[in-house]
Amino acid sequence: MNKEKRTIEIMSPAGSWSSLHAAVNAGANSVYFGVGQLNMRAKGANNFDIEDLKEIGALCKENNTKTYLTVNTILYNHDLILMRRVIDAAKAAGITAIIASDMAAITYIHEIGMELHISTQCNISNIDAVKFFSEFADVVVLARELPLQQIADICEMIKKENITGPSGKLVQVEVFAHGALCVAISGKCYMSLATENSSANRGACRQNCRHAYRVHDKETDHEFVIENEYIMSPKDLCTITFLDQILDAGVSVLKLEGRGRPAEYVDMVTTVYREAADAYLEGTFTKEKATAWSTKLEQVFNRGFWQGGYYLGKKLGDWAGVYGSKSTTQKILLGRISHYFPKPEIAECKIETNEVELGDKLLITGPTTGVLYVTPEEIRCEEESVKHAKKGDIITFKVPERVRTTDTIYVIKPKNT
Repeated sequence: MNKEKRTIEIMSPAGSWSSLHAAVNAGANSVYFGVGQLNMRAKGANNFDIEDLKEIGALCKENNTKTYLTVNTILYNHDLILMRRVIDAAKAAGITAIIASDMAAITYIHEIGMELHISTQCNISNIDAVKFFSEFADVVVLARELPLQQIADICEMIKKENITGPSGKLVQVEVFAHGALCVAISGKCYMSLATENSSANRGACRQNCRHAYRVHDKETDHEFVIENEYIMSPKDLCTITFLDQILDAGVSVLKLEGRGRPAEYVDMVTTVYREAADAYLEGTFTKEKATAWSTKLEQVFNRGFWQGGYYLGKKLGDWAGVYGSKSTTQKILLGRISHYFPKPEIAECKIETNEVELGDKLLITGPTTGVLYVTPEEIRCEEESVKHAKKGDIITFKVPERVRTTDTIYVIKPKNT
């Protein structure tokens, strides 16, 4: 395969305005997001409204970033009117494509001539399924459980048999590259529905699998000790150490999971996978670089990494062991930007909680700013240069990029120190 002519699309999550800006600024080729209730993160992310679609479309078009709206839940009869309304609004706003799994949405998108991507919920696992969906879609997301050899076979057969989508171009293959995994098959899960009457397949997962469990013998009343109480919560998938093998298989689009994650997560995973994909295309991808990238990814939210996943045929035995994150760093709330002076490039902040030391790494995040890191060379308080500032102090420091009064400031610290 000629790498010089090849493109690799980094597809990043946008669960909020700050994450959207973070993805665009970090070099994402595309972003995916939800509107209202008809997406698989209806309860797990700060979804957008229909009225936001025009602004999203305009912002991303200006930055040459593709926009994908997720309408990928199971649809009931009472959802159909809203589904059509949302998709019509997306088309009017210039949104690039819709990601869908329900045949009602798939056929409607096809009827109105919008670009369609088939969601992983359709569990596409063979070439005949690709052929079927190619009648409707230009991109297919393969089942998460496929090993690399099967992915490579499907990609090769698409080229060999010249399987094209409605656009007339070869169907592209998208795979899940990074982020949260669950015990469900390609995202199809009924556990939350059975226990909470809250359907994961309609974007309302209660994440039962993330809880700690005990094993109890009802006949003998014995309770068994198990090494890991989180027996249904797998570690997060991380493909960065073998990304070259995934790309060798012929994959075109790398999906980064995380619409429920904060903007600094989106910034980090987008930056790292963009660098790795570019290195692959340039022929400079190495194990040493991959190890360094993996260490960077550990700094933001993760449940530990399953390096290999189903792709390399490893059994699902890597369990999270914790409820929350295993990230190597933590963000500590400091305060908010109270003013920004553009000409001297100075930001003012009143410390609302905690404290800051000269040399601390600061994270500034907001709906328009996205993500900005700065390590001030000088901190001033009451017109004097200081090495330490505490709650109640009003400080100023140099920030080379414009920040806003809605932005929040955090101090980034290593964990357990």
